[in-house]
Parts: sequence; structure tokens; C-alpha cells
Amino acid sequence: MEEKLLKGRKCGLAVVILVIAAYIAAFALMFYGFVNGYGEGDTVLSMPHAVLAIVCLILLMLLWIPLLGLKILRPQEAYVLTLFGKYYGTLKGEGFYFVNPFCSAINPASATKLNQSGDVNSASANMQITNKNEGIKFEFGGKDKRISLKIMTLSNSRQKINDCLGNPIEIGIAVMWKVVDTAKAVFNVDNYKEYLSLQCDSALRDIVRIYPYDVAEGVDTTGDGQPDEGSLRGSSELVAERIREKIQSKVSAAGLEIVEARITYLAYSPEIAAAMLQRQQASAIIDARKMIVDGAVGMVEMALERLNSGGMVTLDDERKAAMVSNLLVVLCGNKDAQPVVNSGSLY
Repeated sequence: MEEKLLKGRKCGLAVVILVIAAYIAAFALMFYGFVNGYGEGDTVLSMPHAVLAIVCLILLMLLWIPLLGLKILRPQEAYVLTLFGKYYGTLKGEGFYFVNPFCSAINPASATKLNQSGDVNSASANMQITNKNEGIKFEFGGKDKRISLKIMTLSNSRQKINDCLGNPIEIGIAVMWKVVDTAKAVFNVDNYKEYLSLQCDSALRDIVRIYPYDVAEGVDTTGDGQPDEGSLRGSSELVAERIREKIQSKVSAAGLEIVEARITYLAYSPEIAAAMLQRQQASAIIDARKMIVDGAVGMVEMALERLNSGGMVTLDDERKAAMVSNLLVVLCGNKDAQPVVNSGSLY
């Protein structure tokens, strides 16, 4: 289904003026027929005046029909019109339009409310059904059939997904999208908003299962057969771009464009969060200890070189080992050292 734009239809104001003029003329002619149709002593209208009055009365009864073809659009809005079940065309751009009065606007997603910008509750709705888990709201009542062409932000509920190592994580995304082909959005899928929401959830699961939460050894996230350092936490922009491309490949048939996708929430699931925190703390402690030991060894080497180069003290191997041990204990200890002063002989 290809989109067909209706052009040259911004004549709504002219149609309103013509209808008003036609009403005035019909009233005037009908009044003229009734006033001048009776001669002196006549109790029945003459034939010409009776025909004129009947025609004007019929016009008064039918002149409201063209008003059904008046359509008003604001910027970044569109109407998809059908005529007796057949796709008639699409109106785009702000203006006052006039189309075939028997055309009807169609928007199957007008009653669907997602957890996103651009979906505002209608005051004419008289009944609501809400699904909090999926973030979808259905409303029944008078609905506007306009299709918004603005960029909207969809924020689905957080999902619990296992990463490539099997660790359960919770992740949420925000997707910026817009309608670019109204015909595909209306006719190719049953409800383009629900379709987008489901495809976002599916694409999110497909991409997250490729990556570990944090950098892990021996994991290939690019598909080239070589381990890399990709992770959900460290490569969030790359992950978001792959999610966007995945969603776009699914929703192109619905006439939608995915402008951007961003990760809005990322954390371990509560059942393993405490264990993973201890693991991260242990890793941080090991890294800190490694840095402390490297620095201590360098300081000990420097101290021995200074003592040997200055000729201040000559130490044998056993005394050097004792000195190295004492210095490492002092430099690597968690608490301040309590030195013991030896005032006697060295040996």
C-alpha cells in the first residue's frame, strides 16, 4: 500500500461561504414563492411557485451534506481517508480542507494509549481499560482520527532479561519514533502503536542476550568470531544503536521511522544484585591491592639502590630479605605500622 497525497483541497473556507450563500438564496426564493404564489382570491399556490418552493425546501434539507467534507488539520497532522471501503488518499499539512463528503477518516490506533509522549487522554472518553504491565491503555468514546506526524517518545516498562552469561538483569529503553507513511501505518498492520511496542520489546531481548552486563573474557558480541570487550554497561551507545537498527528493520513495513533509541535503566535483578555487588567490591579490592603492591615493590627497589649507591650500609642477602619484608609490611599494611627501634648492634 503506497501513500497517495491529496493536493489542491485547501478550499474549505470557500465551500463554507458557498453553502451559506446557497442557504440564504434558498430561503429567499422559498419566501418569494410563498409570497407571490397566491393571486387575489386564490387559496392554492400556482404551479410554478409551488415547484420553486419545493425545490428550495429540498435544497435546505440537503445543503448540510457538503459540510461533512470539511477537514481541519494542524501542523504535523494527517488524515487517512477511505471512500466506501477503498483508500481515497491522505491529507497532510495544516489548513482547511474540503474532500468528498462521503469520505471517512480512519485511524485504528486512535483509541490506543501507550506510555509515551503525544498520547493525551481525551475528555470525550467515557470508559477506560488499562494494562499497567504492558503500559497500554484503551479508551472508548468520541475519538479524533487524526494521525500525528510528530516525533514521539515511547518508554515501555522495564524488562527482566538474561544476558549472554545467563545473569538476569533489568533494562528499560526509550524509543523516539514517527509516522512517515500513513497508508502503511493504517493498512499494513492492525494497530501501529501496539505493533511498535511489541517490536521494541522483542528487539530489546534479541540484542541484550548478545552482551554481558560487564566486560567478560571470551565473549564475542560483534559476531566476527573474536572475543571483544563489549558490554551493556560499557558500550551503551553501541547497544542502543543496534537496538534502533533492529526495531527499524521490523517496523519499516508499518511506515514508521525509528529516530533514536536510548537505554534509560540498567541494573542487575534484585535476586542477584547483592551477590554481584560483593563480586564488584572484591574485584575493586584486588585491583587496589595490586596497585599498592606494585608501588611498594618500586619503593623498596629504590630504597635498596639508594643505600647501595651511597655506601651507607652494607647488607648481606639475609638482611636484605628482612629489610624487604619489613618495608613491604609497612607499605602494604591497612593500618599504621608500629616500629621497633633497635639501639644495639646490627648483628
